[in-house]
Amino acid sequence: MIASSLLSRLPAFEPGSVWLAGAGPGDPGLLTLLAAKALGEADAIVHDALVGGGILEAANPDALLVDMGKRAGHPSPKQEAINARLVELAREGRRVLRLKGGDPFVFGRGGEECLALAEAEIPFRVVPGVTAGIGGLAYAGIPVTHRGFGTTATFVTGHDKAGGLPADLDWDVLARLPGALVFYMALGTIGTIAERLETAGKPPMTPVAIVSSASTEAQSVIETNLAHCARDVVRLQAKRPAIVVVGEVVRLRALIGAWQQTTGRNPFSIAVSA
Repeated sequence: MIASSLLSRLPAFEPGSVWLAGAGPGDPGLLTLLAAKALGEADAIVHDALVGGGILEAANPDALLVDMGKRAGHPSPKQEAINARLVELAREGRRVLRLKGGDPFVFGRGGEECLALAEAEIPFRVVPGVTAGIGGLAYAGIPVTHRGFGTTATFVTGHDKAGGLPADLDWDVLARLPGALVFYMALGTIGTIAERLETAGKPPMTPVAIVSSASTEAQSVIETNLAHCARDVVRLQAKRPAIVVVGEVVRLRALIGAWQQTTGRNPFSIAVSA
């Protein structure tokens, strides 16, 4: 049981304000205390598509649920419409929870929403969440950093507004970095990513892991390498949402994953390319 003295120190969720909270990669156990408090007290919850149903089940039963999820390949709400809805709900005097998968400031457009709220003079609070590029990989048995395997971890978006790779990525720099490269939302561009990293000098046999539905009962992991990852994503039908990690830390999964407790979840699927 959580100590009441700890709960009493949590800030009040005031009417007319917005909390931008990260729901983590999927497992409800990864919610922070502040995010759980907001779920139980919010009058309106504007949520993303990546927020699991198990998490929304903990919402205030009287709360208005507003689905503003963006889904690849399907018509999605414009960011301007989401911003306007948050302002509208707050001005109605509601306690508004903007609930995002992962962390709101890691490729979650939380900064854009904060700026819109600030311009509208709406008070808000940012509640960080466990990002999939760290927590999701941990559930797959892959430490994003490890002494001896690289001293850096680099987070990269796998697509821009148009659905392709951002034009300003420096592939020569990315290929030289000794640590893990973690790509978000990259299933559709993984072939181009692999090609550009190899062209920039990354060895073709560099380990790659694709973690789908991280930390949920549907979690699956494909272990492959740079040379074969595009083929294996298609052959093994990798599902969205997925995190792609490139680097030597993937090799640690063989031992860590064998002993890591995963009670209540399906066994991880593994496919290792030669």
